[in-house]
Amino acid sequence: MIAGLRVGHWTDPVGLTGCTVVLPPPGTIGSGEVRGGAPGTRETDLLQPGRLVEEVHGVLLTGGSAFGLAAADGVMRWLEERGVGFDVGVARVPIVPAAVVFDLRVGDPTARPGPAQGYAACQAASDDASALGGIGAGVGCTIGVDRVPGGLGAAEISAGGATVWALAVVNAFGAVVDEDGRPLAGEVPPPDAVPAWPGANTVLGVVATDAVLSKQGCRDLATAAHDGLARAVRPAHTMWDGDTVFTLATGQAEAPPDVERMAGDAMAGAIRRAVAER
Repeated sequence: MIAGLRVGHWTDPVGLTGCTVVLPPPGTIGSGEVRGGAPGTRETDLLQPGRLVEEVHGVLLTGGSAFGLAAADGVMRWLEERGVGFDVGVARVPIVPAAVVFDLRVGDPTARPGPAQGYAACQAASDDASALGGIGAGVGCTIGVDRVPGGLGAAEISAGGATVWALAVVNAFGAVVDEDGRPLAGEVPPPDAVPAWPGANTVLGVVATDAVLSKQGCRDLATAAHDGLARAVRPAHTMWDGDTVFTLATGQAEAPPDVERMAGDAMAGAIRRAVAER
């Protein structure tokens, strides 16, 4: 786990939906990348290099499809109450990028995370990120056309004096496969396969490192993490996926030359761990 990082969850085990929040320490630089044809996101434009804001104050991964983006309001309220946010003179505006998975067809379609649930996830946040599987945003996830259970996974790699940690919410159209391409969960769909609900399939990720990275460096880390996603999910980044990876750099260590490789390996490991935890 990256020093100063906290993770919290809110889970509805009956409605089969939930949300997960990642709260970084002050001064954390963030970026990200969205792939696939059916994303559901918030505040991703400002993550691009060249945009004014560099610091990220929280990241939300949530169920509930587009309805679930409302949970980010609760994360913002929790941060504002603590004086955390981008200083605009008259207020501090918390920067909270968010992305959703479609889980409405799994449990109760009217059960969706909202502001109160995002706030509760922040209240529950701690530096213990060991809770995985069917928790938070992972509780209503499925994998493959045969819809086997998906979930939440994490992996960590340390090398060259730095650490990369990845968290993945796995709700993929494709199968999760091992390093040799053998399915671990789900069946690899044939080329002409179409999901029953377009837009219902997505892998969400947060990749955090204690390395010093610029905003462009964080964007490069997201690109590498997507490469790891594509190694662990076959196929990935389809027209029916909203695959999104957010990246965070806390700036506590010198970046090793292979930090991008570490990000890809960590993301692939987190996706496979999600399968193992279910």
